[in-house]
Amino acid sequence: MSTLLRQGHFLGTKLKALRKRNGLTLDELSTRCVQLDADVAPSVSYLSMIENGKRVPSPDLLAMLAGLFGKDTRWFLDENTAVETAPARRERGGLEAMPLEPAFLFSHELLQNALPELLSQTGTSGRQFAQLLIRVWQETHHNDFPDIERAAESAGKRELPLSLERLQGTCRQLGLQLRWFDPERSGVAAPLLRARFDPPDTLLVNRQLRKQEERLRYELAYFIGHKLLHDGDGLVSPRAASWSAETEGQVAAPGAASMGAQDVLYAWRDFECSFFAAALLCPRVPFRRFLVREAHRLSACRKLGVTTAVVMRRMTAVSPYRHWHYFDAYPPGFLRAVYRGNGIPLPWGNMSLVSDPCPRWAVFRLLGHAPPRSGVQQPRSQISVMQDGKRARLYCCHSVVTRDAARAVHVQSVGVDLAPALAAQGHDADALIAEVAFACARSGGDAAIPAAPAAALRTVAQVLNIHWIRDALATPAGIICPRSGSCPRTPRRCAAGRG
Repeated sequence: MSTLLRQGHFLGTKLKALRKRNGLTLDELSTRCVQLDADVAPSVSYLSMIENGKRVPSPDLLAMLAGLFGKDTRWFLDENTAVETAPARRERGGLEAMPLEPAFLFSHELLQNALPELLSQTGTSGRQFAQLLIRVWQETHHNDFPDIERAAESAGKRELPLSLERLQGTCRQLGLQLRWFDPERSGVAAPLLRARFDPPDTLLVNRQLRKQEERLRYELAYFIGHKLLHDGDGLVSPRAASWSAETEGQVAAPGAASMGAQDVLYAWRDFECSFFAAALLCPRVPFRRFLVREAHRLSACRKLGVTTAVVMRRMTAVSPYRHWHYFDAYPPGFLRAVYRGNGIPLPWGNMSLVSDPCPRWAVFRLLGHAPPRSGVQQPRSQISVMQDGKRARLYCCHSVVTRDAARAVHVQSVGVDLAPALAAQGHDADALIAEVAFACARSGGDAAIPAAPAAALRTVAQVLNIHWIRDALATPAGIICPRSGSCPRTPRRCAAGRG
């Protein structure tokens, strides 16, 4: 009996450390077990007793837990107390910050003169620069903004899915009057306008959105956020149906760029209301459980009545795994939205315009593909190796070609940095990634993933419960780079325009 209790103690300690290392709650671990075998799966309370050494799992349950985390059952039963701790969480996303030395170069006076010069010489608008600052703020905080989350949960009562009728009812409760406008009869640039707020209480919505309910839900949620967060003061941008660098002030004429207080205000309001809308439509806890059930499938957006963009963006905010990235790109290489919680190097251009994108990136390669006028374009999964300085990085992305409200083609892509996940499972991530990189380089840029890295990535896909990582393993991995002008492939097919 004493031996059994001793084993239960060590087993529980290891299980708890492993669960926390992978960012899972007891409820989520129980749900994952139910997906595998509902008859054997433990309840939340029983899992808690196992972790506290008060219960010893049956052989079937132990085998399930071991398989879920890619471990041998004997690992749980030995008395080795050396349990790996979780890797330290980075304090910010994006690239590593550079030290601000010498300090006089970053004095208030010098920056005040240098920033307008920078914007002028690069043709960068004030609104665009403000959005860049906000994006860095998002990455620094790993898309975690609890105050906005709480406001959205209070308004929506954590309902998932949130019906159109419920959203319209919330508008009425807040005193928002919904008015439809016909784009063919309006005198403004109506075909490009989805919605606009007229203070103090009128919301003008493009009548065409009646046929696009998922976008209508988002617009209502956006302006509910404006009403609740800012009392409907009207200091919020109109919502465009399509996007271009010119219509959203992303490109300024050389010598004319500047940034004023209004640029910062409108950019910040857009971020807050957008984040609120996504949190209202996909509240954190219910949506996180939903992702567990659906294994992060994008097709699940139809069950919630939201767009793929909302699902992708919320993945980066609610997932216990923090190393995500997200892109929304328009031809020929405009990055409308970027999030890099994992620090993926960007193919940098004029802040948002990528002048020479690597055509091996899925988000840019798919820009040349038009989705069908009807039907759903199947997302594509891709595992990629990128040389980042002296270190190779490994990413998996899931991308889809779609159309916006004005039927313009764009590509949305969500992905994860695989290195931290490999390390979390006790693997030598650098060695495995180097093996993939060597296989790709030897084959001229693309190659099947070798056996050892493939086996490790199958475990990662299972632990993270992201089905499209498994899908990507069925196709060759490829070398990508930040700029096509420095293509590392042999021969340099990307640089020659044959990528």
